Amino acid sequence: MKQRPQSRLTMADAVGPITLRTVALVAAAAAAPAMAAAPSGPGGYPNRAIRMVVPFAPGGATDILARITGARLTEVWGQTVVIDNRAGAGGTIGAAIAAKANPDGYTLVMGTNASHAIAPSLYPKLPYSPLKDFAPVTLVANVPQALMVHPSLPVKDVKELIAYAKGKPGALNYSSAGTGTPGHLGLELFQMMSGTKMVHVPFSGGAPGLAALVGGQVQVMADNMNSALPMIKAGKVRAIAVTTAQRSVALPDTTTVAEQALPGFDSGSWFGLFAPAGTPKEIVAALNAEVVRMLKSPEVRERMLQQGAEPAPNTPAQFEQLIRNDIARWAKVIQVSGTRID
Repeated sequence: MKQRPQSRLTMADAVGPITLRTVALVAAAAAAPAMAAAPSGPGGYPNRAIRMVVPFAPGGATDILARITGARLTEVWGQTVVIDNRAGAGGTIGAAIAAKANPDGYTLVMGTNASHAIAPSLYPKLPYSPLKDFAPVTLVANVPQALMVHPSLPVKDVKELIAYAKGKPGALNYSSAGTGTPGHLGLELFQMMSGTKMVHVPFSGGAPGLAALVGGQVQVMADNMNSALPMIKAGKVRAIAVTTAQRSVALPDTTTVAEQALPGFDSGSWFGLFAPAGTPKEIVAALNAEVVRMLKSPEVRERMLQQGAEPAPNTPAQFEQLIRNDIARWAKVIQVSGTRID
């Protein structure tokens, strides 16, 4: 079996000039206080390299957040965090690998709501249980999505989009990063709540889906803020709303879908750190304490916000409850919409 490439966590591993600058600045800002504190974990943990599985390709939001987190842990504990990208099947391939790893604290995974909340209802033969096979460490960040339209579409807000879609059922196409992704299911929820009908056009990633919107091949898309912001700022797409319950720090003047037209609407992406189930509670607590400390630091918070990610640290128990709630919520959307993986 061909071995997947692993990457030693260095600043040069970041993909693209924006990512490189972000990770480098985060590590530089964190290094001095981290090395000064240099706390040791339980039982001398860690005393060797830690593998952090990223169940998506390099350069995306999951990868960026994993590298920021890994850089901090490397600086604090003096042990290298190795980023292991295992992309495929909506994050489930990488998550399955992490679920079967030795529960000793030396394998972690940066999971998402796609891999840990949506997948259980989308994949009938999912090879892991998000609740039974993982020990939640902490939620790392929420990434709101921007609801966008092509500039040629004569709508300026959510109410106008709903009116247009109701007047022309099935005439609007919307793109996504793939079937069952948060952007897809968020717009399925939108249609359920608004009584509209649009046509889903899935792509093999957020970048080609956004390119289709910019090029006018589709008219609507909900995409993660970090990817959408450059196109919004360049005027190539029009942001008409934010999909989460709260407004985005990145687009503070853009109101939410819930504020404009659909009370209770809430959709977006979240990213969190997990260890395999059975990992000693002392190690999970040590990881939680250090990552939460990192997420609360002004330097890391600012760099994440520049990427459209909003730090959201919590406790393992709070994180587990979020997962339970989201599994139930997205199961209803998947059932009603008839979404399935072909």
